[in-house]
Amino acid sequence: MAKREELKKTLKPHWVWAIAFGSAIGWGVFVLPVDWMAMAGPLGVIIGFLIGAILMIIIGVSYGFLVEKLPVSGGEFAYAYYGLGRYHAFLCGWFLTLGYISIVALNASALALLGKFVLPSVIERGFMYNIAGWEVYAGEIVTACIALILFAFINIRGSDLSGFSQFIFCIALLAGLILLTIGMILHPSSSFTHLQPAFHPGVGAISSIVAIVAISPWAYIGFDNIPQAAEEFNFSPKKSFKLIVLALLCAGFAYSIAIIATGVGQPWTAAVEAGSVWGTGAIVQNTYGVWGVTLLSFALIMGIFTGLNGFYVSTSRLLFAMGRAKILPKAFGKLHPKYKTPHIGILFTLAFTLFAPFFGREALLWVVDMSALGVTIAYFYACFVAYRLFTWSEDATKNAEKVLIVAPGRKIFSLLGTITSIAFFLLLVVPGSPGFLGAPSWIALLIWISLGALFFIIRFKKYSKISKADMDHYILGDYNVPKESPTTKPESVAFPQIPGGANTKIYNEL
Repeated sequence: MAKREELKKTLKPHWVWAIAFGSAIGWGVFVLPVDWMAMAGPLGVIIGFLIGAILMIIIGVSYGFLVEKLPVSGGEFAYAYYGLGRYHAFLCGWFLTLGYISIVALNASALALLGKFVLPSVIERGFMYNIAGWEVYAGEIVTACIALILFAFINIRGSDLSGFSQFIFCIALLAGLILLTIGMILHPSSSFTHLQPAFHPGVGAISSIVAIVAISPWAYIGFDNIPQAAEEFNFSPKKSFKLIVLALLCAGFAYSIAIIATGVGQPWTAAVEAGSVWGTGAIVQNTYGVWGVTLLSFALIMGIFTGLNGFYVSTSRLLFAMGRAKILPKAFGKLHPKYKTPHIGILFTLAFTLFAPFFGREALLWVVDMSALGVTIAYFYACFVAYRLFTWSEDATKNAEKVLIVAPGRKIFSLLGTITSIAFFLLLVVPGSPGFLGAPSWIALLIWISLGALFFIIRFKKYSKISKADMDHYILGDYNVPKESPTTKPESVAFPQIPGGANTKIYNEL
């Protein structure tokens, strides 16, 4: 059996929280408030995101359990394999890879957006062409590429450096956002009456809220970076659910106060009609001038850094897990000889995303909109696998071939998470729904599916010949080895053979 590379356990709990929280909000909390209010109105956005956070926490119950039992790199890829087999793992991993990589690229493009607003004389140099109404300049391409290279370097140097940096970025981000919100509320020209109407006129309260709930999988993507980093925890994986909940609550809080900070500065309907390239920046500039924009820009830069860093971590770990499983070329499953990081995955992410700035921000948004579908598929796999691993009573465990975990409460939550994931999926694909993907996003999705099908056909023969024992070893490592005899205690569990999964006995009390 081939050697299985393993990552070093260097990540501390507060670093992992920062990876999840910083990835979940990134640049969007500073750039998109006016766009969101244009969809749903201020109160519609706040309620929609808070409901979204609750739904994500329900999904997070399944993640918390799976991280505890399978603390390996790969996250949903590993869970799909464990519960449903190698082909489902490929499908889940392929869609999730696109979601992660596209968000790395979009975070880099946010620097160009900031530069066009704050330093147009520097960024808007060397006009090249126009894509979907977005003017592409050589200055913005250089800026985005420098950021991508810098964070690739940080991540190659070690997870301890990237984890510590992420925590510092998150603290600075929160401090800047809270100071900005307080300042905007206290300014003499600000007023809570500017938040009226509370919902989008003519759309209705329910439709406004649903429109925001529909984008929650994208808005909160990042909390699932926790399972991607699980193999590197230097603490008990039992803490993972608490970290997921804390990250989601902090993200919901950040989104809510960003809407308030933006909306009190001037009537939000006027901000929408103004059509500024950066609505929040324009409002803050009108209120506090250069000092306000400086504070906002600092907080935005921290958000961009947390997004870049966090998704470099998750993307490289997912690629590493898929390479270790021989789905991707085996080079992806190797670690840097000195720093012991998945450097091939990091460099691949860098190479792939360096092309993104050439397509302009609007074209990238099409890909990101489509990637929300891939993330939703990953949510479904995690919740569905968790649902299969729970049962209602001990009677159901007798002569069972699959699930022998007596945990009715968690089974209910995993079922709710599965239903929620399906609902998110339908909101994106059913015509007429608030979150229905646009034509460019569908085109991007079909291209990605076609590439995945072609890659699968090329790799199928070699991939299918890997024995199940070897595949268990590559993906699950020591977590496919029986550890002790099953107990008879309620809430204790023995995992028998699961078709396409691992022959594992897991005994921890839930």
